[in-house]
Amino acid sequence: MPRKSKQKKNRINGISSCWRGRLWLDGPEGTFLGYGRIVLLERIEEFGSISKAARSMEMSYKHAWDLLDSMNRQSSDKLVETFRGGKDGGGARLTEAGRQAVKLFWKVHAKFQCFLDQETAELKEILGENGPDI
Repeated sequence: MPRKSKQKKNRINGISSCWRGRLWLDGPEGTFLGYGRIVLLERIEEFGSISKAARSMEMSYKHAWDLLDSMNRQSSDKLVETFRGGKDGGGARLTEAGRQAVKLFWKVHAKFQCFLDQETAELKEILGENGPDI
């Protein structure tokens, strides 16, 4: 059964019309970076903690750890580094490679979205409807 989108939909000849897609980067072990993994990295940067980042995403700590472990194994440079406690407790932070990966992912996402928007406009021209209202 297709997923229902909360996204605003356009209609062409009575049919919802808006090119959509998802973006991810495959690595040697399968998915390396995708939307969920990028949000996890952003939350680690925000909270300085894997457990807080996972909690904010309603994700188990183990699942978050497994995702981070997978990303770090597939990257030539670690994306996240952890540090043990002391008087301030432990934590995690993105490395420079991690920050660059997040930045590049969103840059590619923006280009991908522009492509989808252009293709939606072209489809509407072909089918006789004005440009997209996206």
